[in-house]
Amino acid sequence: MRYIIKRKGKQIRPMFVFLSAKMHGEINESSYRAASLVELLHTATLVHDDVVDESMQRRGFFSINAIWKNKIAVLVGDYLLSKGLLLSIEHNEFQQLHILSDAVRKMSEGELLQLEKSRSLNLDEQVYFDIIRQKTASLVASACGVGAFSTSQDLDTTRKMMEFGELVGMAFQIKDDLFDYGDAKIGKPTGNDIREKKLTLPLIYTINHADKTLKKRLIYILRNKNKEKSQVNFVIDTVKNMGGLDYANNKMLEFQRDAIKILHEFPENNVRNELESLVNYTIERKH
Repeated sequence: MRYIIKRKGKQIRPMFVFLSAKMHGEINESSYRAASLVELLHTATLVHDDVVDESMQRRGFFSINAIWKNKIAVLVGDYLLSKGLLLSIEHNEFQQLHILSDAVRKMSEGELLQLEKSRSLNLDEQVYFDIIRQKTASLVASACGVGAFSTSQDLDTTRKMMEFGELVGMAFQIKDDLFDYGDAKIGKPTGNDIREKKLTLPLIYTINHADKTLKKRLIYILRNKNKEKSQVNFVIDTVKNMGGLDYANNKMLEFQRDAIKILHEFPENNVRNELESLVNYTIERKH
């Protein structure tokens, strides 16, 4: 637990909890518990993700499974998950528990869908959006939802904030996918998604717009040569040259604009402006 806490990330999701709460009332104990629950669940999923992906690194440090092996990592993830759920149950915050339990279900479904589609090399853009909506956007949506509910106690407001959070989460994941083609030190190797046969938006666009010969070569590399550095670099260069990064970047900006549009349905104040700044940070960040 100490190792995990020392290497905590940016904690963007708890920020969404607090700002969503503050926009609709005064932050209270329920808001703090909601933020804690979101971060506990998020950390649990990261620990489990590293086991699933057989990843040896997380945020530039050794992952839990790299140091203590898979058995300990799975149990640590389960422990974090149970602590989060108990936090809500002990304070009878069943609405928050419902929102976040639903997010965990969606995240698991998203991971399973991604594993299924990576075997057959999914080239469908809509399927990609379905995966990231469940896998990533659902937790950002729930963070905004539980934050808003902790102060407003209003389901309509909560739903609207969850809709906003989902759009932010979509933009957030596309930004993460773009990092795979950059040189920034972000705690995972460049080309990692290609090695894991994860078809992200830049690559899906490139394959779908390549001529028959190039398409065949790209698919062959992904299926058979995805561990070879020179071949991975060829895929990365092809994606860059064919406008895959520009296309994904424009899609990310679309989700950002739609999220801001929902945010602007609420009265303007300092908190709303801060929340807008946080949305902008999610797509302008360097890691």
